[in-house]
Amino acid sequence: MTPGAGHPAFPTITPGPVHRWGGAALVVARRPALHRPPPLSAAEQRVLEALPVRRHAEWTQGRLLAKRLVGDVLAVPPAEVEVLPRDDGSPHLVVGGAPTPSWHVSVSHTTGHAAAALAPQPVGVDLCETASAAAVHRAADHVLSPAERTLVGTDRPEAAAAAWALKEAAVKADRSSLFGPAPRRIALLALHPPLLTGRRHTMLWHTDNTVLALVLAPPPPSDTCSGRRPEAPPQDPPAGRGP
Repeated sequence: MTPGAGHPAFPTITPGPVHRWGGAALVVARRPALHRPPPLSAAEQRVLEALPVRRHAEWTQGRLLAKRLVGDVLAVPPAEVEVLPRDDGSPHLVVGGAPTPSWHVSVSHTTGHAAAALAPQPVGVDLCETASAAAVHRAADHVLSPAERTLVGTDRPEAAAAAWALKEAAVKADRSSLFGPAPRRIALLALHPPLLTGRRHTMLWHTDNTVLALVLAPPPPSDTCSGRRPEAPPQDPPAGRGP
């Protein structure tokens, strides 16, 4: 990560290598550069086949990147890693056929990039292209409070992308949905540096034309792979998709 390089607002994150921040491991890649991936497992293939065809490439590339990240961090063959949905749609890890509730994973993808994050506490990662600023402003009444809309402004595409990515990453870490009441319960207090309510640790980066947000949330009182709070899974944002 190169502070102050490549973008006036946020530090640049280099696609390809695994980065570390706040106890989390993070990787972002340009989607055309994702070569020689580990294969999907039979369970992952069944999840893929249930998705609309238009989502197959992005979903596959995001999961394969996550498998590569987990393999690197946990020193296991990526082919032994599965990233499968809980009942609420959020991803969880299975390694060597066994659930790994002590590790949390998050995935995001846009038309040009995929990202994955791994942490020992609830984590959310999200990508949002600056070209999606207009779409963010159209959804602002639902996602952003009046004070947050003032903070973002109307003429800074990178600020709009950052606000959306932070909200999306936060609700992913909470295993809730951007299209319910959850994003309005998480207040965006600042962008430079990024700050959210709720004892969340947050960071923003920039790569190419895309803003990347990482949110680490406090561990819940109890957390299992079988899920809690059966809410709808996160939906597709304007140009950054997950979970």
